[in-house]
Order: sequence, then C-alpha cells, then structure tokens
Amino acid sequence: MEFIRTDIPDIIICKPTRHGDDRGYFIETFREDKLEDFLGYKINFTQDNESKSSRGVLRGLHYQLHPSAQTKLVRVIKGRVLDVAVDIRKDSPTFAQHVAVELNDENQFQLLVPRGFAHGFVVLEDDTVFAYKVDNYYSPKNDRGIAFDDESLSIDWTIPDGELNLSVKDRAQPTLNEAIDIFEYGVNYYA
Repeated sequence: MEFIRTDIPDIIICKPTRHGDDRGYFIETFREDKLEDFLGYKINFTQDNESKSSRGVLRGLHYQLHPSAQTKLVRVIKGRVLDVAVDIRKDSPTFAQHVAVELNDENQFQLLVPRGFAHGFVVLEDDTVFAYKVDNYYSPKNDRGIAFDDESLSIDWTIPDGELNLSVKDRAQPTLNEAIDIFEYGVNYYA
C-alpha cells in the first residue's frame, strides 16, 4: 500500500497494491500497522458504514462536533464518486480549503479524512457502493453540516445543481461562515 499526501497534507490518498490474474484480483483494503507507521499516530476504527446511491446523489458536507469528531477512511466498492474534504480547523493554514479526489472501483483509491474536516461526495455513476470506516461512533446530537454550494468554498461538484439529489437536511445546511459563528461560542469541533 502506498500513501500520498494531498495539497492539504493531513488528507491522505491510500493506494492499495492490486494482485490480479485471469481469475480476478486481490487487494488489502486496510492495514492498520502500515497506516499508523505512515501517520505516526494510532488509529482505532470503531464502525464501518456503507451506502448505495444513484448518479447525482450528493451526501455532505458532514462532520461531528467534539467529542464525537470522526476520522474517516473512505472508498468506493462499485462505481464512481467525487470525494471532497474541507478543512474546518479555524487555526489551520489551509482553513476553508478543500481536496477533491475521484474514487472509483478501477483506481481503488481510498481517502483518509481526519477529524477537523467536513466531508461529502457526489455520485458519478448509477448503483455506486460507497464504504467507510470511522474512529468514533455516530452521535445525532453532535451531527453538523455545511452547505454543499457555499460559494466561499468554490467546490466544483462536476454535476449541475439541477441534476443533484440531496436530502432536505443537506439542502438546508448553513454556510461555513454561519457555522463558524456557532463554533465561536465555545464549541470545539475537532479533537
């Protein structure tokens, strides 16, 4: 497995080694020891999640407040997504910047999205299966989000807004600036 730092160095692309022949292929999708050696700190994933979506479904941008903040290791089992992580750490030199990476069943890349980032993805192909590990359990009371179309973030989701399919909740998320106003009242949103 190879690990590559993105333009925001805390976000890591994980490239598994693929072994294949005429029967198919084999890959290791997760090696705790190798990832921890690369990162220099421990990861304790506690929950696996999976979703299936059609083209145009956009999920995000989501995050959890401290003490429920989550590191995510995301991948596509079948299909294609554009995966996006936005730095929401107010004291970070990359605050409000984002990384966008296509994850698909051919490149089999994974993206490590640490605590302190809002995360989302748009589905680029019907019947896409998306899976991810998290290092903290989901907490409804600490669940938060940022508007996918916040102009200050300049995210190109590659699919026109009229073709996007979002939940009512995701259509009503605040902008990053509105969310930051909430955080300034003593809420520590990252570990």
